[in-house]
Amino acid sequence: MTKTLFKQETRQMRFEQAYDGWNQGRLTQADALIEGARFNDEIHRLPAGNSTFIPKGVYRFKTHDDANRHQQDCFVAGMAKIARERA
Repeated sequence: MTKTLFKQETRQMRFEQAYDGWNQGRLTQADALIEGARFNDEIHRLPAGNSTFIPKGVYRFKTHDDANRHQQDCFVAGMAKIARERA
């Protein structure tokens, strides 16, 4: 297992534990906020983690599906650009 994959698996596991703890009442709102902030910081440490790849502007979509599709398209294009730059 690579170092990056290990970190991703660890982050996913911590998120799931926090989410389950909140749903089952074991985690207070303050603890959930702290875990959320920690998760956010770790995501930003990933390569290109501080970029949404969505160009600035005002977007209007007819449906949530259209908005989600646009977000996914921007993300895929951005990650492809990073992969090309690394190759």
